[in-house]
Amino acid sequence: MVTREGKASQSIQELLTPPETPSTPHSDSKLVHIWPEPETEPEEISIEHQDKYASKFPSDTACNNFNVTHQEVLLLYGPKQKYIYSREHPIPNLQNDREMLIAVHAVGLNPIDWKAPDFGFGLPALPCISGRDFAGKVVMTARKDSRFKVGDLVMAVSTDYRDSRKAAYQQYSVVSDFNACRIPDNIATTEAAPLGVAFVAAALALGICFGVDFTSTSSRASGPDLLHMVRSLSRESLPKDIIAECFDGITEDERPEPGEWIAIWGGSSATGRCAVQLAKLAGFKVIAIIDVARSGERMLDYGADLLVDRIDTERAISIVQGVTKGRLRFGFNAHGRETAKLLTKAMHGKDGKRAHLVGLTGLPKEAIDGIVYHSVPIKCFHEAPQVGEALMIWLEQLLEQNVLSTLDIEVAPGGLEGINAALDRLRDGLIDAKTHRV
Repeated sequence: MVTREGKASQSIQELLTPPETPSTPHSDSKLVHIWPEPETEPEEISIEHQDKYASKFPSDTACNNFNVTHQEVLLLYGPKQKYIYSREHPIPNLQNDREMLIAVHAVGLNPIDWKAPDFGFGLPALPCISGRDFAGKVVMTARKDSRFKVGDLVMAVSTDYRDSRKAAYQQYSVVSDFNACRIPDNIATTEAAPLGVAFVAAALALGICFGVDFTSTSSRASGPDLLHMVRSLSRESLPKDIIAECFDGITEDERPEPGEWIAIWGGSSATGRCAVQLAKLAGFKVIAIIDVARSGERMLDYGADLLVDRIDTERAISIVQGVTKGRLRFGFNAHGRETAKLLTKAMHGKDGKRAHLVGLTGLPKEAIDGIVYHSVPIKCFHEAPQVGEALMIWLEQLLEQNVLSTLDIEVAPGGLEGINAALDRLRDGLIDAKTHRV
């Protein structure tokens, strides 16, 4: 969070920053690309693995019959390098009674997966394993009273990127049960894999930074009041770098009321698309600032009330100012620092309440009186089990009831060995706005 005092903030990309990748031998997997907008940076890719060891783990809830000791992984050895393929890497160990072992079937790729290695920021101890999003089958549970059992299909979200045990670029990965979502029968594994980080970032931004109360949604799949949930915890229980955002950001009387406007710049990115749907579910009137020619129809399907073409940025801001009468209190920027700065021109508090701006990829350097800048407290997801589990149970309901639409994807070839090529496509912007399966 940044107030007018100019306190520095971290972008979602810095908070999720992991490693990159090299060329490799071969494997039995497919890559699934989330088709973001060409107007924004391509967002994710997902890899579908053949389950080589399906016969080696139990089909019941026992957790002591798993006997695989080594696996295939991708390792990053240094900045500006590709990921290196290895066939003989140890299976990660479970370290507490909330952790499960997952046989990875599909992996979602994010821009951060190439940016971190390319620019050398936010890398954990090297060599490391990367990857934020994956889906697969539970092969080991650490406790008998878990809501999951061996054989369940789940999607997992690895926001704790410094722990390579939880990374996606491997055949078997660890996930805390409160960071896993059971995949309903109506959703394919490849559809589920790339959704996690986008959903979590959007939900935390709206729920904590803006104070949206999802318990009051009109849908049958009502969600949690994340702000009250996190503020019921002790400040000392959270990492120091998210305490201010969680406890001192928005005030109780500044929380949004049904029918207020929110402007989402970059609404066609994966996180933006989740934000549009969740904001509409929460009762906002949603302005999506996008490339209308490419994404307009899809944004209307997601529930946007007004589409504003981003091509002429000054005109875009003028339209937002006119529609909101210069009193826009909530802005969500999924594009870049410059568009975050532009969005502030349309924002203004009203009735003594401040305006609030979330920046996923950067915020303006200059503080503006009456506008509070926010960074998504992504660490809440894995540091506060109550928050993580509430989000995952809610996501299960949203998907099962078809309240939240999954993202457009491309299934790409190559498995783990194909990740380097897939990341090159993301890096070069060679993703098209359509669904393609290989």
